[in-house]
Amino acid sequence: MLKYNYFQSAAFLAFCVSTTAGAQEAPQILADKNVAQQNYLPDFSYAGYEFGLAPVPNVEQVINVADFGAVPDDETDDSAALKAAIAAASEKNGAVRVQMAAGRYILSEILWIERSDIVLSGMGNGDGGTQLYMPRPLNQIDDGGALKEVREYLVELDKREKQPEANLDVIFSEYSWSAGFIWARTPGGRHATYLERYDRPITKIADIAGGKRGTKALRMESVKGLAKGDVLQIHWHNRAGPDGALVKSLYGNTKEKIGDRHWTIEDRPLVRQATRIEAINGNQIIIADPLLHDIDSSLPAYFAEWDHLKNVGLQDFAMIFPENPYFGHHNESGFNGVYFTGVHNGWINNLTISNADSGIITDDLANVTISNIITKGDHPAHYSVHVGNVHNVLIDNVQVYNPTRHTFTFNTQATKSVYKNSTAWTTPSLDQHAGANHQNLYDNITIHLSAEGKTEDGTPMFDLYKAGGAGYWKPGHGQFNTQWNINILVDGGVEPGKEIVIQGTGQGPGARIIGMHGNRPIRLDYRPDPYVEWLNKPVNSVPSLHTYQLEQRKKAAKTKP
Repeated sequence: MLKYNYFQSAAFLAFCVSTTAGAQEAPQILADKNVAQQNYLPDFSYAGYEFGLAPVPNVEQVINVADFGAVPDDETDDSAALKAAIAAASEKNGAVRVQMAAGRYILSEILWIERSDIVLSGMGNGDGGTQLYMPRPLNQIDDGGALKEVREYLVELDKREKQPEANLDVIFSEYSWSAGFIWARTPGGRHATYLERYDRPITKIADIAGGKRGTKALRMESVKGLAKGDVLQIHWHNRAGPDGALVKSLYGNTKEKIGDRHWTIEDRPLVRQATRIEAINGNQIIIADPLLHDIDSSLPAYFAEWDHLKNVGLQDFAMIFPENPYFGHHNESGFNGVYFTGVHNGWINNLTISNADSGIITDDLANVTISNIITKGDHPAHYSVHVGNVHNVLIDNVQVYNPTRHTFTFNTQATKSVYKNSTAWTTPSLDQHAGANHQNLYDNITIHLSAEGKTEDGTPMFDLYKAGGAGYWKPGHGQFNTQWNINILVDGGVEPGKEIVIQGTGQGPGARIIGMHGNRPIRLDYRPDPYVEWLNKPVNSVPSLHTYQLEQRKKAAKTKP
């Protein structure tokens, strides 16, 4: 046990920096064990497929959509044939790749993926690859009642988009946060929760007696009903009001106002962590990834069933929408690409999405890798790749060329998720969207921007953290949201050598911002005050925190007895 704790410790991370970075300087939060112990930094290396330790698999059993009548480039609607191919794949044993040819297919219905081990694949997302063309939006397509709850929620709570200057006063669109032409879900799954009357009973498997944040060993009173390999959720509830221990664990001793959604629906877990049981030794359980929070008498938690799919993948195609009018924020017509929900160990790789209202929307995921994504077009989007109500999701190499309301977003109840090696080319934002999102990472991100105004002292400024989120879910984020090596490239509005203010007011407590730099001197105005190191200096010795932590974890596993 002592050796196990050492591998999770700040001291061990500091030792690894000293041995791997050599003479290269490293930030104190990694290199100085005293600083590291006083400023908790989560281990983000568990994000992605198979907790970061295995590549996305290649599925060799293939069904060709041509066998069901889907022919590219014939200007005939292919919806029925594509749905038939997925239905046939769902009847086979084992993992199945539903393979499309090169060329353009026309899709005017939702492609439902409701079984594990289904991969929808094309021949590439660029020239000579596969395209899905959606000629009309989701508001003209029957979803079979899948959005009934959200529609009732919007009407009953009178959620409205009001823009008096534009003579606009309408109920929010149900497509602002949900739905897509490719929709993964468990059959009958209810992944996003809106109205309490639709809440389903939680199946508790076992109470957890104890555990420490950042470690993987749990103490159990009983392991009855549990087995190695089980994929479950750990639930923490706040039943103690605004001063509850879980609220304190989320936000520390902040003076920020905490929204009442953190305590008004006690029977819903405020924090959920999907994980896997790796070992059972007597009454001790080892889980696959470190605990988000302590577990003890003041912070009780339990294992609960989690209904989910596994090994669902989308890869190697483009989703093209026609040029279409922009009706405004929360007034989308439903040109949404992918709605990926209820999946553990899945992937979305090598997709290009053009002219979308939202490219990819997620919900109720864990250990999913989303990589090599391009979103483009002149149509303003709500989201490029949305991350909400998920755990351990890795978003790697997203190139956002289209204007977006929320470019890279950590939305409600997102935890231990990572945007990495990605670039925003226009209207950028690092959106921490309230809703108890915490312990997330922006890692090696490049931002192109032009000054949008001036501060009171006349310095050019840009509000990079244009955050959304309802007041009842504030503040913007919980403790330990981290930004590492953020590269700010000013394309206009600031003279060479002159300063720009990067602004982020009304964010959240306990942020870590390390290595923000750019082609102009940066003055950071982030509130409440974060832990800051290496402002105006890139972390060349550790360019990606996620990559560094993953390498150290693999080394530790090799040396561990």
